[in-house]
Amino acid sequence: MGNTKYVFVTGGVTSSLGKGIISASLGRLLQARGYRVTIQKLDPYINVDPGTLNPYEHGECYVTDDGAETDLDLGHYERFLDIQTSQANNVTTGRIYQSVINKERRGDYLGKTVQVIPHITDEIKRRITLLGRRGDYDIIITEIGGTVGDIESLPYIEAVRQLRWDLGDENTVFIHLTLVPYLSASGELKTKPTQHSVKVLLENGIQPDVLVLRAEHELAKELRKKVALFCNVELDAVIQSIDVSTIYEVPLLMREEGLDVQVLKNLKISAKRTPDLKKWREVVSILKNSQSEVSIALVGKYVELHDSYKSILESLTHAGARNRVRVNVTCLHSETITQDNVAEKLEGFQGILVAPGFGDRGIDGKILSVEFARKNKVPFLGICLGLQCAVIEFARNVLNFEDAHSTEMTNITTHPVIDLMEEQKGVTEKGGTMRLGGYACSLKKGSRVQLAYDADLVRERHRHRYEFNNDFLKDFEQHGMIATGINPESGLVEIMEQTGHPWFVGTQFHPEYRSTVLNPHPLFVAFIKAVAGQ
Repeated sequence: MGNTKYVFVTGGVTSSLGKGIISASLGRLLQARGYRVTIQKLDPYINVDPGTLNPYEHGECYVTDDGAETDLDLGHYERFLDIQTSQANNVTTGRIYQSVINKERRGDYLGKTVQVIPHITDEIKRRITLLGRRGDYDIIITEIGGTVGDIESLPYIEAVRQLRWDLGDENTVFIHLTLVPYLSASGELKTKPTQHSVKVLLENGIQPDVLVLRAEHELAKELRKKVALFCNVELDAVIQSIDVSTIYEVPLLMREEGLDVQVLKNLKISAKRTPDLKKWREVVSILKNSQSEVSIALVGKYVELHDSYKSILESLTHAGARNRVRVNVTCLHSETITQDNVAEKLEGFQGILVAPGFGDRGIDGKILSVEFARKNKVPFLGICLGLQCAVIEFARNVLNFEDAHSTEMTNITTHPVIDLMEEQKGVTEKGGTMRLGGYACSLKKGSRVQLAYDADLVRERHRHRYEFNNDFLKDFEQHGMIATGINPESGLVEIMEQTGHPWFVGTQFHPEYRSTVLNPHPLFVAFIKAVAGQ
């Protein structure tokens, strides 16, 4: 493990407090100080990965370049730190137990009784330190999912307790994130939930070094003193994290609070330099103060939970900052869009984005939205299923293939313009079997996408089973729907553009997985530029 230091981030009181954002913000600050940093997520659920989880259950499934289906927090890590994560950055209980059981079946444990301690905890420790053993990082931040006290989290808490003993105090820091609720009836901020949460952590053998307190109001010094006293931490190690208008402001607030200073102090290493956050501040300033606005309709089928489209929403925000406009997104449920109301639903939006998804639920509303964008010359971006809907709509209404469809939705069509990939036809298992991760894409000279990327060959991430059917490509191109992105090895269509339209692009891949705060994705930037009329 060399000289790698480890920071462990736990949560208490309630879920969804923002451990991922705090972890990413700390990573950004340490990175800005000159340290090589990465972040990993430990998820307590028994699924091997979130690839088979419904978006309503878990939000977006984020995909890494090496093809891992992971927790959406890895998207935050990449967006904040401008790094690539991998299979090694997301560990689930399912994967831990799968590995241990496989070893037991092989006889690796030489007939011993396999137990949570030491076998499960040893496997967790091995996974946590895997990135450190490569020697690529100075500091590794590990976020532990769930809240302290959950039965599912206990093996992880025990494993990191052991790691402190293994690695030493100077190589480990524990950050505990809790909630300080405000009771409006009494007009008070209450610290008791934090005290109880830390007590549970102490019962599991871990003394937190730093407390980050989520609150709606400023925490007075006396309140911080009380927390420090009862939770046995230094006063300067009680950090407040109040609500902000954009998550990208959190690193700046954590810098003001000295979170990075406390971590370095506990790790007994000196700061290499003062963090340079000038560009980051510029982005936050634009997001908070931009006077220009654009309105985007995001048409999807999981819109009740915004986390289902987290990377897309953040990519639009990044592109807005680059174009110096605020992007206002309205999520529309595709099931509510019909032939009778499509014009009413989409009228007034400056851009339309049709989002990814699986299955035929809501497909008609997506196809109608594409038709509206095409006929009314509204800038359009279709992603994955969004591209496929654009292909189906064009085939039906321009090529007059009335029964054109995707074989994902129906096999009763004489024009399967979207069809199952050949290598997918024998696949029966659902988990980890799609076309996943990064693939090359060759761009057509002079196309909108080639100009946007300012490159001839790019690499983008995929998550799908169905593809454009090249048997119909000639028909499409003769009528103005051009394949402007092709996989150079397989010949599969990656991008399609429509000529004679202000901006109409569909991608089979997911460009949202590669957009970061300081390096917005070129296609989103070009889309928002077209929307803003620039």
